[in-house]
Amino acid sequence: MDKLLPFTIKDLAKITNHRSGEIKFGEKMITIPNGEDPITFIKNAEAKYVLIGIPEDVGIQANSGRPGAASAWKTALKSIANIQHNRFCKGNQIIVLGEIDVEAEMIEAKNLDFKIMDHRLKLSKLVEKIDKEVSHIIFSIIKAGKTPIIIGGGQNNAYGNIKGAALAKGKPVNAINFDAHSDFRILEGRHSGNAFSYAYNEGFLKKYFVFGLHENHVSKNVLDLIKKTDERIRYNTYDSIKVRGERNFLEEIITAYEFIKTDSYGIEVDLDALPNIASSAMTLSGFSIEELRQFIAYFGKHKNATYLHICEGAPDLDGEKNNHLIGQLIAYLVTDFIKANP
Repeated sequence: MDKLLPFTIKDLAKITNHRSGEIKFGEKMITIPNGEDPITFIKNAEAKYVLIGIPEDVGIQANSGRPGAASAWKTALKSIANIQHNRFCKGNQIIVLGEIDVEAEMIEAKNLDFKIMDHRLKLSKLVEKIDKEVSHIIFSIIKAGKTPIIIGGGQNNAYGNIKGAALAKGKPVNAINFDAHSDFRILEGRHSGNAFSYAYNEGFLKKYFVFGLHENHVSKNVLDLIKKTDERIRYNTYDSIKVRGERNFLEEIITAYEFIKTDSYGIEVDLDALPNIASSAMTLSGFSIEELRQFIAYFGKHKNATYLHICEGAPDLDGEKNNHLIGQLIAYLVTDFIKANP
């Protein structure tokens, strides 16, 4: 794992706010000891969850989106380190592996303009490089018998998550995606809007459910494609659940689970599905944070839940005084997932 930047015990100490009479996650989370092989250590550790960061927004830029999601990993990790370690959730359930080294791709992407076709192709090639690293690391974690919690980055990384999980399981996996968008767009070169269509086309994704699709943000072409593949790809819409009241939120969660439950599945969460959360595609209308937490708690408690991926949050696009709040939100979602299946 040449592209892994390990997170050390010293790194953890720097971001943990120690306080007398309290025990923080940062005092209990596990890091890879210096000189140890990361995968061998992970395999032999008692902790079930492995935290990995992908601090990039190359895939978002390749999709003509606003950069900023690269900052979510460090912000989230600081918030996670300062959660209280108690009987409700314990820090020693988590191994902090570190982050994927995407610095070279990020530097190259800075000099590229999506509006120029040749640059667009170069951005897609950079995403493909990141894909390879993501799929390799996710494969290694799952093969070691652990559950990855991935903090992005863009949702382009769903492709690497799905591919890595499928290779580790030896067969295609399913995915449930809490998202305002389908990310099932045409195969026009890799970016954050077609992770699932590429994974599906290449045989890594078996069944796919989009939860809370916004009717204003899905093209006729994508709807037609989903209709043709109804046995393997389904969705519900935010509008039908929360605006017109035609469907019930909790009943829809059960319906989605029944569709994907027979095989290992990844839980994908795009934070641009929440209103007023800084992201590349920020929205003013969407599900509440509490509903997302219920969603993660439900899908996380089942044995086939294979990974959690939280993406698209962009603290760098938030107000300077509040750019820590996305980190706090991600910390809630991470602990909801762990509490669901300790």
